[in-house]
Amino acid sequence: MTRHIALLPVLLAIACHASTPSAQPYDWCTADAPTDEACFATKRDPTSANMALALAIARRQAVVQPKADFGWTWGAAVLVGSLADVYRVTGDAPTLAYGRAWLDASLANGYTMTSSDTAAPTGPDIALWKLTGNANYHKPIDDFLAYVDHVALRTPDGGLNHMGATDALGVAIWVDSLFMFGQPMVRLALATGDPSSLNTMGTQVGIFVDQLQDSSGFFHHATTNIFPQDPDVFWGRGNGWVVWALADYLRARKLRGEEDAKVATALRKLVAAVIAAQDPATGLWWTVLNRPGETYLETSASALFAAGMARGWRVGVLGDEVLPVIARAMVGVKARVVTQADGPVVTGVSGPTNPGTFDTYKAIPVEDDLPYGIGAVVFALIETSGLPGQ
Repeated sequence: MTRHIALLPVLLAIACHASTPSAQPYDWCTADAPTDEACFATKRDPTSANMALALAIARRQAVVQPKADFGWTWGAAVLVGSLADVYRVTGDAPTLAYGRAWLDASLANGYTMTSSDTAAPTGPDIALWKLTGNANYHKPIDDFLAYVDHVALRTPDGGLNHMGATDALGVAIWVDSLFMFGQPMVRLALATGDPSSLNTMGTQVGIFVDQLQDSSGFFHHATTNIFPQDPDVFWGRGNGWVVWALADYLRARKLRGEEDAKVATALRKLVAAVIAAQDPATGLWWTVLNRPGETYLETSASALFAAGMARGWRVGVLGDEVLPVIARAMVGVKARVVTQADGPVVTGVSGPTNPGTFDTYKAIPVEDDLPYGIGAVVFALIETSGLPGQ
């Protein structure tokens, strides 16, 4: 059965989520009125040094990869999703054009949507569809809904299999998926006003919390699959995806005047563990969070923590205790952005990572200018711009 995407405002909120915000969040420009596009930009201070750096990073990509040929990949999803938000704040037309060039090429070349990773590009597709109104950008949305409803295998408790249509690695949920399918679900709900995808996201987040959150607050990388995993090792970027995804989901609820107490509790528990694990010298986090000094400090995880905590604070889900943590993190993240002759380069990003043992994570090489690392840093620069102390 094909889902209908309603373009009219939703008349009834889901009763279990309905709530009246107790205080006006920072991101609200008008009392009791959620942020609109103009307010989104204003609250992120388009004139700030952080936004200037985000824009410089975006413009460098158009020089070093002028064809915007990243393919229909999860790395491109993070990068182009961040560029869409750069445009929302700055109105920089070349940045929007660059994102559209990627999407137009992806649609012309063809794409598959058979896993969480290949579903992820639907996120920036939705953003660009909303920004431009281009009807050609709607097909991936239909394919994404078909993927969720009919293609992806499910774990016994209903979790979306990270590998989607194949059981070759075992049917399992991976923390990465919360961003990979979560961004499209959240963006679609906000773009259309139809809560269906947001409700699906809420169900999935609940499953991930039940199956992957440890008593420490951290999330395990994945449920049982073909890769051996150490039970007491917690991957940095994986937990960064979770902080961002949970904060983003709760923001979408807040924008609708709703809440999800279970997810908010899980996020606060995770953030408390993340705060305790921050490296005091650099403001960054280790690629294995609970083994400080035994691996390496990693850029993308640190950027995602800063971005997610900032997004959660902006809508009142997280308290003021995160502000100094964010400030320290951004000092460390910006120190990893190295200015070269052709512009700013994002350094210190670990490569693609499967679930594994401590030695697995320790052995992942660090590279520069990986698309998802760039996107994570740009998201962090955007979300922290305009915050107190930034």
